[in-house]
Amino acid sequence: MTDHFALSGTILVTGGTRGIGRAISLRLARAGAHVVANYARNDAAGEALRSEAEREGLAIEVLRADLTIVKGMAAVRERMLAARSPLSIVHCAGTGVHRPFAELTARHWDWTQALNVRAFFELVGELLPQLGDGSSVVAVSSAGAVRAVPAYAAVGASKGALESLARHLAVELAPRGIRVNILSPGSVETEAWDAFPDKEQRLAEAARRAPIGRTVTLEEVACAAQFLCSTAARGIVGHTLVVDGGARIVD
Repeated sequence: MTDHFALSGTILVTGGTRGIGRAISLRLARAGAHVVANYARNDAAGEALRSEAEREGLAIEVLRADLTIVKGMAAVRERMLAARSPLSIVHCAGTGVHRPFAELTARHWDWTQALNVRAFFELVGELLPQLGDGSSVVAVSSAGAVRAVPAYAAVGASKGALESLARHLAVELAPRGIRVNILSPGSVETEAWDAFPDKEQRLAEAARRAPIGRTVTLEEVACAAQFLCSTAARGIVGHTLVVDGGARIVD
């Protein structure tokens, strides 16, 4: 019997050495993919993932490259030229400035958009010649793309743009056998929450709101990414898969 959830080929996971990206890198490799986990600066996190993959015998390699600069994008393109087919992409890399709108500057705006949206745009464009039948592209978003979140204007706007771009790509690339979808996790406790001064209050409220009575786990989000990359999701094109324990469907 065919295992439609098994993976093959190469999957590039941007932001793939920390938090949600790290969990996705491990899950995809455990499902059979060769994973290239990209990161920009944190060598310690990259080495920790490489070591864990080595202990488990997983096909994960780490690639340091800043996707917001020409040199970094070129490094990713060069590495992917040797990728095994099918090639897929999971764009987890994200950054942002968490301040009220009145405190945001144009520099904050440009910094956030550069990685969250422009890098995704350029990455798909650079690797398009290698994408084809069986390829999956997943853009990792957040609730801020569709809901107003305090001190999240810059990031939320970037995630909204990311989702819109992904839907347009989904329509244009589907005839080539390339599936593009969006994964939108709910509140997952990672170090990214350290940017919020009211971290504990927000996480507690997220758990209270969710019908399941808790926040979702990294593994639950990673399993959803595996699904979107697998042939089990071959009929899903241009949609947003929300993994939040039901929090977004209640008042």
